[in-house]
Amino acid sequence: MAEGFAKHILGDQWHIESAGIEAHGVDINAVRVMREAGIDISEQRSKLIDPVYLNSCQLVVTLCGDARDRCPITPDSVAKLHWPLMDPAQATGTEDEILMAFRQVRDQILENLIQLKSTIK
Repeated sequence: MAEGFAKHILGDQWHIESAGIEAHGVDINAVRVMREAGIDISEQRSKLIDPVYLNSCQLVVTLCGDARDRCPITPDSVAKLHWPLMDPAQATGTEDEILMAFRQVRDQILENLIQLKSTIK
């Protein structure tokens, strides 16, 4: 969801890549709630972190505690942000409750990216 919103909000002047410490595929619920927001992420693919690429980045944003804690060490030249979001894929309950968790995380990502865009040039 973050990759989809980041590409939409930050535009072509940024090279956006999403990766994790494990590759699980794109969650159908993420696709569904992003489609509700007008963004199609159905063609995105789950990727593993490439340490060489990571070390050449200007900014790395981690989205949950597990990612922050297990993300490879980067040089001081790489700015880091952490957004302590719940992992909606871990949500339990009814289908509506699970979708609500995805929507809450989606909306927080959007808000965080809007704030981030206002701070960068």
